[in-house]
Amino acid sequence: MSKFKIYLKSILIPVILGGIVGLIISGSIDYNSLIQPAFSPPSILFPIVWTLLYFLMGLSYGIITIYSDLDSDIKKIYYSQLIINLLWPIIFFVMKSRLLALIWIVLLLILIIIMIAKFYKKNKVAGILQIPYLIWTAFATYLNLFIYLLNK
Repeated sequence: MSKFKIYLKSILIPVILGGIVGLIISGSIDYNSLIQPAFSPPSILFPIVWTLLYFLMGLSYGIITIYSDLDSDIKKIYYSQLIINLLWPIIFFVMKSRLLALIWIVLLLILIIIMIAKFYKKNKVAGILQIPYLIWTAFATYLNLFIYLLNK
């Protein structure tokens, strides 16, 4: 497979899946009606940021696929964190289970840290490209925690 096709596939998978989840949750999003903690961004920012993060996630995985030895551990951690990531908004918005979503996003943070470490060992650029994802997910964890506490 050509490098272009590998990058295209690697980027489109998380971007398209993220878009599908966005459509699934669109009728259930109650973010603006919740009591929000300090530093809560406007709701319009979320789809923009997540699209960029899914792009970087796919680009990073494409780099690993092309320039490094893509082993089964890398595939498992990458796709595990992606699935956990895609299920979080369903838990948070559709199921309205803020506590379960909090536990779920902490699991996601752990998987992201493991993924970054594994990616970085294989290719430094691929690992570094995941750092915005880690930072944003840590921020989302803060939001989830305080939305849970403020909206009990």
